[in-house]
Amino acid sequence: MDKKMAHYPLDVPAPHHYTFAVRDIPEVTIEQRERALNATHWNEFAFPAAMLTVDMLSDSGTTAMTNHQWASLFLGDEAYGRNTGYYVLLDTFRDIFERGGEKNWKKIIDLVRTDCRDVEKMMNEVYLCEYEGGLFNGGAKQMERPNAFIIQQGRAAESVLMEIVRNILARRYPGKKFTIPSNGHFDTTEGNIKQMGSIPRNLYNKELLYEVPEGGRYEKNPFKGNMDIEKLEQLIQGVGPENVPLVFCCITNNPVCGQAVSMANIKEINRVAHKYNIPLVFDVARWAENCYFIKMNEEGYADKSIAEIATEMFQYCDAFTMSAKKDGHANMGGMLAFRDKGLFWKNFSDFDENGNIITDVGVTLKVKQISCYGNDSYGGMSGRDIMALAVGLYESCDFNYLNERVAQCNYLAEGFYKAGVKGVVLPAGGHAVYINMDEFFDGKRGHDTFAGEGFSLELIRRYGIRVSELGDYSMEYDLKTPEQQAELANVVRFAIDRSRLTQEHLDYVIAAVKALYEDRESIPNMRIVWGHKLPMRHFHAFLEPYPNEEK
Repeated sequence: MDKKMAHYPLDVPAPHHYTFAVRDIPEVTIEQRERALNATHWNEFAFPAAMLTVDMLSDSGTTAMTNHQWASLFLGDEAYGRNTGYYVLLDTFRDIFERGGEKNWKKIIDLVRTDCRDVEKMMNEVYLCEYEGGLFNGGAKQMERPNAFIIQQGRAAESVLMEIVRNILARRYPGKKFTIPSNGHFDTTEGNIKQMGSIPRNLYNKELLYEVPEGGRYEKNPFKGNMDIEKLEQLIQGVGPENVPLVFCCITNNPVCGQAVSMANIKEINRVAHKYNIPLVFDVARWAENCYFIKMNEEGYADKSIAEIATEMFQYCDAFTMSAKKDGHANMGGMLAFRDKGLFWKNFSDFDENGNIITDVGVTLKVKQISCYGNDSYGGMSGRDIMALAVGLYESCDFNYLNERVAQCNYLAEGFYKAGVKGVVLPAGGHAVYINMDEFFDGKRGHDTFAGEGFSLELIRRYGIRVSELGDYSMEYDLKTPEQQAELANVVRFAIDRSRLTQEHLDYVIAAVKALYEDRESIPNMRIVWGHKLPMRHFHAFLEPYPNEEK
């Protein structure tokens, strides 16, 4: 056979994985779903998952793990202090977020996988390695200046961060109110900011977000998740830099329809924040997907690996919170970290007149972590979950996996668009598809109708499909200031689980949404009957439907 023979291309992609486990879906009647909806006060979070046909409420922790992750569970070390996974996980983060790509990875997880019994080797390469100056101190330096905190999920990391920042600010500036801007605060981030008494602001380009490209496709992703830099400058100058303790950047921008953030925009956010001596905090639940969009769409990154892009991206943050239940490709996990001796550390630690440390913010965070979630080497996670997470982080750097994942999102978004459904946000994000409810309902439903939540619940009632309303109801339009109301995207999210759904699932969802769109005038509105002003009310408020009078 001629070794120089041409390839034989096909018009379909080659498969990259097999499925080894099957879970049956029960047959549930509309009457049974109506009974369950009534019994659970029409709260979509409380509806029994086992009664659903397709569950797209969240992509958080709903991942189908790989065979390598399942194998790693048996390597989990459940020791209370300094379990083996502690060393593996922190060095996995160093590999991907700090070492500049696969060629520089240490990948000490492979020593554990091969049951290394060379104690000297393990001491020298795993247990007693010293690291400082980055986001993940190691060895004695992590004890002397703790700056990386394993926590079981993202909102817990946010809660720890916000509580400590609130306490420090309240002690220094009693009674003062602060503003925290972002390209888009997610619901739990916004909830934690509100509970610390601060004001969250979302600064993005809504006009660009809802722009529909010709034919449904852009030639290049326009990075609709970018922060509006001009608005950021105006806000900081308007309220005063001393009243902005942190700047957040959500990557990808989940509340703004899962849209990507460009590296150029990240650099600009960093520039502006540091110009005013304000620490920049990343919310990086979907860091790998954002790196994929940068690789595919931003000039100068096509030849870089996901890990190389990640290392550059993380150079621009002073701290980050992470739900590792997303791009950790795992069922549980989270992380809070800040740069050793960096701007966050300087701004929130206390020093004497000679510059000597009095109170290290890292020690304060560690006390909170230990008191709420357990010793610092497991932070509320089991050793088994820690090992599965470490494997998942490496697997999230796989281009083929990310390419298939984003392709699924595009398939669903373009399926809605081709079916004539109005309001589909294009292009799709990396983890979900969003529909603008204002456009879906032709502008006929007011903000007080919570019609997007009515849409979500009607999808459950008719078709057994659960999605997540992230608009007027969940993001509390009625409780916001006019400025905040203008920054809200009134959308419903169709989250796509990692490695779990097939095209058959997506075709069913497309058909159901098309049918519901064509009958949208019959979709009921919703009213809150209990829990109207509860923090993050959508998780636990009671609702009831009432007929739409607009026919």
